[in-house]
Parts: sequence; C-alpha cells; structure tokens
Amino acid sequence: MSVAHSKNKNILTSVPPFKLCLLVTIVALIGAVLALVTKEPLWILFFLLPAAIYEAIRTQEGASTKFSAILLLVILILEIILIIFNITFDLAAFFGVTEKYIYGYNLPLGDIKIFGPLLLATLSTLLIFRTRGRYTRWLSVIIAVGSLITIFLINPQFFQEALKLIINGLFERFASGY
Repeated sequence: MSVAHSKNKNILTSVPPFKLCLLVTIVALIGAVLALVTKEPLWILFFLLPAAIYEAIRTQEGASTKFSAILLLVILILEIILIIFNITFDLAAFFGVTEKYIYGYNLPLGDIKIFGPLLLATLSTLLIFRTRGRYTRWLSVIIAVGSLITIFLINPQFFQEALKLIINGLFERFASGY
C-alpha cells in the first residue's frame, strides 16, 4: 500500500461515518439549492460527487452492492461529461425500444442525459434495500434525491414519469419484503 493511499484511508477511518455523512449531506444540499436556483443540473451533480465517492469506498462487497456503488460513481462522472460537452444520443432509437429492464425496473429510454440520472436513482434505490449499513443507505438516499433533482432540471415533464417509476419500484420492494 502506498503512503498516499495509507494516509487517505486513515483520514476516512479517523473521522466518524456520521460526521462524514452529515458533511456530504450538507454539501449535496448546497448543490441542490444552487442547482434549483440557477436551473443548472451541473451544480447538484458536482456536489453529489463526495457522496458517490464515499459510497463507493464504504460499500462492502456483496452480491451486487459494491459493483452498484462503483457504477453509481462512474455514471455520475459520465453524466457530468455529457452535460458539459452537451452530448445528446437517443437511446430509444439506438435500441429500437422505448424501455429497458435493468435491475428489476423497466426504465424508459430517451436522451442519454436523462437516462444517466434515472439510472443513478434506480441504482441508489437498489442500494437502499441491498445494503445493511445505515451510512451506506444514508448516502444512497442523498444520491437518489440528487438524481431526481437532476431529472427535474433536465426534463421537468420526464420527472413525473421517473418519480412514478421509482415509487412503484419501492412499493413492489416493500410488498415483496425487500
């Protein structure tokens, strides 16, 4: 283990998880307020990075949890790049279908910039139910809410569809006992 990696690991283990989660929550709230006031989704995405990074670090190996946490971080970074460079790509036209089944959810397809936050919300919801740690769940809630704010800012009409999809998924999870 390198000295730099060892120092980073010590910093994360020396600060109580509650304090780190509280800090990333405050950071995400600041990003959410800035994003909603300026109508610019990049604010919330940038301010979600600490939560996603800490989520990827904190999440323990599990059937799909560690992979999902790392995938969350990768998707978040890709979403930032897509928005900065104004990259558009119609996934529905590419796949020739209007929705795809991913992690137990039928996700509607469209512009790739709206699919990223939808996938973030879905994966973070999955982590809420598949992880045991309360801090990992806390981080997942932050990312889910931030993703919904992003969807709202990119496409307010799609927001209602995304919210309905996530709420239906939550009801199904509760009905099946997780």
